[in-house]
Amino acid sequence: MQKTGEDDLNLIQKWKERQVKKIGKTPAHIFTSTSKGSMGNKMNPRYIQDMVKRYSKKAGINKDISPHTLRHTFATDLLRETKNIRLVQKALGHSDISTTMVYTHIVDDELEGALKNLRSS
Repeated sequence: MQKTGEDDLNLIQKWKERQVKKIGKTPAHIFTSTSKGSMGNKMNPRYIQDMVKRYSKKAGINKDISPHTLRHTFATDLLRETKNIRLVQKALGHSDISTTMVYTHIVDDELEGALKNLRSS
């Protein structure tokens, strides 16, 4: 069974409910620190970087993975699926479309490779 966006929203809602129980109020951020001195505050970016690296190694991924890698992968997959650069721009929060255009070369390279394979068949 494939997960849906609705499933993800339900999981986030349950997470927020657990956070309320733990810190006694609704946190301003979805993912918050659980450390005693900073409970309920937004997570430290360095902690998130370390967490992504730790879990990627645990998953058997031997590449250097960072939060930026995940963001880039998300944007590339979204462009592959939708072929809509404006949607990718909006999802990433870019104000200038030229910032988003970096993702088009990846899809263009894939198209070029597919066309080369087609000619050599």
